[in-house]
Amino acid sequence: MPLTEKIFCRTFQKGLFLSLPFLPYRDPEILQSIDSVAIHLQRFNLKKVLLIADPALVQGTVFKEIIKTLHHGQIDFVLFDEVHPNPTTASVHQAAALYRKNNCQATIAYGGGSAIDLAKACGAAIAKPDKTLSSMAGILKVLKKTPHLIAIPTTCGTGSEATLAAVLVDETTHHKFAISDFPLIPDAAVLDARCIHELPPFLVATTGMDALCHAVEAYIGQSVTKETGNWALEAVRLIFSSLDACVKHESEQAERNMLMASHLAGKAFTRSYVGYIHALSHALSGQYNLPHGKTNAILMPIVLREYGNAIYPALSQLAKAAELQEYPMESQKDLALKFIDAIEKMNERYGIPCGIAEIDLKDIKVLAHHAAKEANPLYPVPVLFSESRLREIYLKSIL
Repeated sequence: MPLTEKIFCRTFQKGLFLSLPFLPYRDPEILQSIDSVAIHLQRFNLKKVLLIADPALVQGTVFKEIIKTLHHGQIDFVLFDEVHPNPTTASVHQAAALYRKNNCQATIAYGGGSAIDLAKACGAAIAKPDKTLSSMAGILKVLKKTPHLIAIPTTCGTGSEATLAAVLVDETTHHKFAISDFPLIPDAAVLDARCIHELPPFLVATTGMDALCHAVEAYIGQSVTKETGNWALEAVRLIFSSLDACVKHESEQAERNMLMASHLAGKAFTRSYVGYIHALSHALSGQYNLPHGKTNAILMPIVLREYGNAIYPALSQLAKAAELQEYPMESQKDLALKFIDAIEKMNERYGIPCGIAEIDLKDIKVLAHHAAKEANPLYPVPVLFSESRLREIYLKSIL
């Protein structure tokens, strides 16, 4: 990367970092049970909602409990279940049209990151009906109050219930982009272990690794603060102590721990940002419709090794949080490499491959261009990579 581009990136990132204390970040109200949803809506005199739900979940027992609590609270609802992995701009417009047609007053998102991101983007479309979604890509392009939003995550990875971003795919170009603005942060988040208890083990694993990726990238980046660093460290501790049991659904406490880990990691990265792992992964998801958590899990050890010794001090602290330190005198390098090795062993244990078979060589140039455009200058990565370096990483990632 040319020196002038490096200077521009670091200056841009430093400006954002210095502005952090003055930005209107807020945390959603935490509801411990889906039984509290109707009471929360009643407090704000909200009587009709758009319920956005993953279609695979609408026949489940937890969804029926949500409907029951809405009925008991005399809350009317309209269901939108056209939610698919990597939500598209077309789906957002369909949901927004349904919201307007039925004069809804609030939105509930029940599902993983796709459902919650779709609901956030739907809010942006309602708040700014004259703007295209693509024109709101980037940061601070909404700047208007969006409808009241309750997020009910059903995975233990995205942390979307705590973040200001909605990630979408343009169904025409297959380009994946994010809309990021403070009004998109949900007003409430329901962290109820019942919501992930019936999740398939592989999905628990990949979404759990997604949460780990959020915590890691927030911690190793140059915009980490004491507060976000503590959230990331606690998320890593919870993931390493609970994900195995959560994957096997052996413990309700492990499921609660993973929901909290995902939430803390979401709070950390929405303030301190992510990095090249996410940029590379988003491009792959947009091009090939691959699950985001899975591609993050695969790319994480590859990109961490690519950063080299620049991240050894940070990774050594994460290794300690994960309780990987065996001897008091272990070096930062040894602990850092042990942490990366542990990620690779987790992937192997959960059946996550070490590479991505879907990558087509002819697409790598475009993929790298999209990844570079997303990351530079926004993400305060520990080491800046050029577009050509990102192409090399994609080549290393092919299975």
